Amino acid sequence: MEAFYTIQGEGYFQGEATYFLRLAGCDVGCHWCDVKESWDINLHPKRTLEQITNPILPLASKIVVITGGEPLQHNLYPLTQYLKTNQLRTHIETSGAYLPTGSWDWFCLSPKKFKEPTPEAIAIADELKIIIYNKSDFTFAEKYASLVKANCKLYLQPEWGKSSVMLPEIIEYIKQNPKWNISLQIHKYMNIP
Repeated sequence: MEAFYTIQGEGYFQGEATYFLRLAGCDVGCHWCDVKESWDINLHPKRTLEQITNPILPLASKIVVITGGEPLQHNLYPLTQYLKTNQLRTHIETSGAYLPTGSWDWFCLSPKKFKEPTPEAIAIADELKIIIYNKSDFTFAEKYASLVKANCKLYLQPEWGKSSVMLPEIIEYIKQNPKWNISLQIHKYMNIP
């Protein structure tokens, strides 16, 4: 769908220069999604591996985040192998609703209530990022925190449209449950893609 070089705005690698590859196609259907234009795969042209990766090679950062839509709707082995052949780090941000494909240096799992993640995605998560839209999402977060591996990084992130309401709730929750960290969409505060 799109590709851009920017600053990672959220999660464990927040603040680092990162190249994003946003793949088209998503059937998870989060009502608060901020890239609904990615949902229809047919609206976006297919590209070759070379077309996708050539803009990345001269950049200083070697982190490539594959996101969506829902990137695991695609077979990501060819893309990740090509990226790794060019000494690039492969990161993914996914709901985990499909079986994982690809070879990953970092696997960020952001499960959604609308289509829950596969056990295989849960098992390999390096980072668990739960979007907090309402108070019931804390229970949802704890469910998945109990399923991921022990060294998985845990993040609670307010849904952007409800930040003013949910951020104070998240702060208090983390003070009581310090295994969690807060993730903010700093790219939105800085008005960068």
